Amino acid sequence: MSEVALPEPTRSGSPVAAASSPPSSIEPSSIEFEPGSYRDRNGAVFYREGRVFRRLNSRAQENWSLLRQQPFFERETAAGRIVATWAPENEFGPEVLEHERIPFISYPYEWAFGMLKDAALLHLDLMREALQVDMILKDSSAYNVQWRGVHPVFIDIPSFEPLQPGEPWIGYRQFCELFLYPLILQSYKSVDFRPWLRGRIDGISAEELRGLMSTRDLLRRGVLLHVVAQSALQKRYSGSKSNMRGTLAEAGFDKAMILRNVEKLRRLISGLEVPSGRTVWSDYDRTHSYEEADLARKMEFVRRAAATRRWKLAWDLGANTGTFSRLVEAHTDYMVAMDGDWKAVENLYQREKAGKASRSILPLVVNLADPSPSQGWLGLERKDLAARGRPDLTLCLALVHHIVISANIPLADFIRWLASLGTSLIIEFVGRDDEMVQTLLANKEDQYDDYHPEVFRDLLAAHFDIRDEEDLKDGKRRIYFATAKS
Repeated sequence: MSEVALPEPTRSGSPVAAASSPPSSIEPSSIEFEPGSYRDRNGAVFYREGRVFRRLNSRAQENWSLLRQQPFFERETAAGRIVATWAPENEFGPEVLEHERIPFISYPYEWAFGMLKDAALLHLDLMREALQVDMILKDSSAYNVQWRGVHPVFIDIPSFEPLQPGEPWIGYRQFCELFLYPLILQSYKSVDFRPWLRGRIDGISAEELRGLMSTRDLLRRGVLLHVVAQSALQKRYSGSKSNMRGTLAEAGFDKAMILRNVEKLRRLISGLEVPSGRTVWSDYDRTHSYEEADLARKMEFVRRAAATRRWKLAWDLGANTGTFSRLVEAHTDYMVAMDGDWKAVENLYQREKAGKASRSILPLVVNLADPSPSQGWLGLERKDLAARGRPDLTLCLALVHHIVISANIPLADFIRWLASLGTSLIIEFVGRDDEMVQTLLANKEDQYDDYHPEVFRDLLAAHFDIRDEEDLKDGKRRIYFATAKS
């Protein structure tokens, strides 16, 4: 199993941890509870000595006994599409399972369009296979999917349960709100779904999406059935004492009807495409300001610095389409490649997927000036970047001028934040005489007294040990390799 850090868990004794009780065979003080798993009372996640466990109640134990006998479960686990799960021997009772570690936890509001689309298709594929053996996924949260590089993996084992005769697909509404509606929003309306998902942990409602659909949009595939009809149905039952689930069950739902819905959704989602066109940085790998010789020198510096040791977790901040992420990949166990330009990250994801399908580069849409915060119940349910795993190597190439000049973040604050991660650093300073900085300053008041090479170097030396440095572009830029102070 990977040794890369897990998301930061909650210590036992916290208000969230108190909602669960540890297996009787374990000392409570040795357990760290996962606050994000409280929503499903059937299978709470906890950590012990860096390993991932899940405690099942009696109902979930029965469902697990049924699930592990199914050929599709064994097949999909072997393919890496379901997280590897087993009963740890001679440690706990039958109520505890162990899961393979996921290298770095991410959230749907950080995913490229293609990632959310592929996660949705994975969910539907697993629904289809489960239905064939009279099982079903009882819920449809996008948070039930995580990633190994560009490979989606389903992690919520207790979601599988037996299909009850006449029962509808209860997870359909959740599937729409967290998968289908965000994809429709961006594909049909060219509206970025990420702020919507970040703003509401339960996703986009049918009523909200209906309000964004024009008369012309009603003719688009899936809108009438999955948006308009669902909005009307939910309004009808909102505040009503009627049991919507019971009403649907009485209507005579059967497995064939659910399968048809799954197949229709799969065809619909397969046909949704990311909006065409360019964004500011989506073509940067072809339009950067480096001459060939200088680019080669920069790449050699980065390669040499990365090769000084083996890194468990690396971040590439401002990764764009991943040129340097791929360069450093050979020296890391896992690389999280982040950029604020969604189209650049989409391009990175599609390239990795079409190529060797890396299991060690995770592309994420992250605006460093406004990164994903800790949020949800008690601010613990979804975690900020550092709480999910601090890097031991960070790349900041052609980034600092955007942080300071574009985002107006003080240079000292940015360097202190990097130092707080405890990371080593490959960082590039772009000088004021570089055309990229001149472009940024052209239409702004120059209030950046801190943006000078000597100020940058002094700040870097105050927080890091500088191991190597080199001029680029005839001195207009300078690249550094620095390690965390001991």
